Amino acid sequence: MPLFWLRVALCLYAVGLFYALASVWGGRKVLTRITMPAVGLGTTFHFVALIENAMLSHTWAPASMHELESLLAFVLMVFFFFIYARYQATSPGLAVFPIVFLLTASAAFGKTPSPSATPLFVSAQWIYIHVALIMVGYSALLFSFIAGILYLMQERNLKSKSAKGFWSRLPALAVIDDIGYKSLLWGFPFMTLGLIAGSILGEARQGASYFFDPKILLSILTWVLYLVLLYSRWSAGWRGRRAAFLSSAVFATAVLAWAANSLSHTHRFIAP
Repeated sequence: MPLFWLRVALCLYAVGLFYALASVWGGRKVLTRITMPAVGLGTTFHFVALIENAMLSHTWAPASMHELESLLAFVLMVFFFFIYARYQATSPGLAVFPIVFLLTASAAFGKTPSPSATPLFVSAQWIYIHVALIMVGYSALLFSFIAGILYLMQERNLKSKSAKGFWSRLPALAVIDDIGYKSLLWGFPFMTLGLIAGSILGEARQGASYFFDPKILLSILTWVLYLVLLYSRWSAGWRGRRAAFLSSAVFATAVLAWAANSLSHTHRFIAP
């Protein structure tokens, strides 16, 4: 049943994917009235799938990379609706909806884990805290990156005065910049606490060698660049273009850290 609800959610997320693709070719505003209820219902079914899967597996921690992808997709949608409620801006969906669709598709049709598959540190209750916090931190970083890209697009539109269709309805530069900044402010404490929780668990199980793992080193580098990005906005007053480029660099590092799961010896899904 969890897979059934996840695939129902995927079908509804496909409406969001269609919205994103149509927007590139000047999609009409009426799509918003169809898309938002559809992806909202998809998020609800996605939540049901996560709850049922947790009840069947008797653990709230992801037991495979596909389950982690599903959780990240859900958190991204929740984050999107928070931003939509605050700014009434659907433009972040242009990037979020395709990403969520692909993550959900991978989770819904990927190879299911064997019954013996267990998440790393499953015996420690803090793994739930670690995963939840890190997912929010990654989501916030993604939205900051999306806001940076939208800022550059809107800046170019205003200079060229030739924007049409969807691109003419992008929020004002100040609004886009505020979305990126607030995403960073919300995400940094979650990322920090998530890394602390993971470090405590990792050091307890693996010892000091845990911190020399490629995945962990890249995660720490992501956090350092995240801090530099926030500091540059607080103290140096970096906004707009410079902040957009720096947020892109931080996000690229975060993607490398995520991909490093396959290279990690201490931070991966294993069989007991």
